[in-house]
Amino acid sequence: EIIPAIEEARAEGIAADGPIAPDTVFGRTRGGLYDIVVCMYHDQGHIPHDQGHIPLKTLGFTFDKATQKWTSVAGVNVTLGLPIIRTSVDHGTAFGKAGKGTAAHDSMLDAIEVAVKLAEGRKAGLAA
Repeated sequence: EIIPAIEEARAEGIAADGPIAPDTVFGRTRGGLYDIVVCMYHDQGHIPHDQGHIPLKTLGFTFDKATQKWTSVAGVNVTLGLPIIRTSVDHGTAFGKAGKGTAAHDSMLDAIEVAVKLAEGRKAGLAA
């Protein structure tokens, strides 16, 4: 149940709100009202903010209609609630590209860079 979890978080001193409709919470977060949004399902986290009805996840994906290929697949997943920092690319494993030298490294590099920033923040005492 969502509401009992929110009440428990509040009892522990966490400034938790909700449940809040996903179509409004991301705009509020972008405006600085919230530091983080926890979604019940991963795809709710891909809901747009300021992009009409284009899912956020797809904003980093570029498809070339002429070649029928993805030219850019960018995005980073961050797993919360672990004692370690964990990031990963925001796309599948692309086993079909293994060993062919055709995979792009951009999303992996982004995931590493986000992990480094999180580690620096943790070291500086900015994150748990």
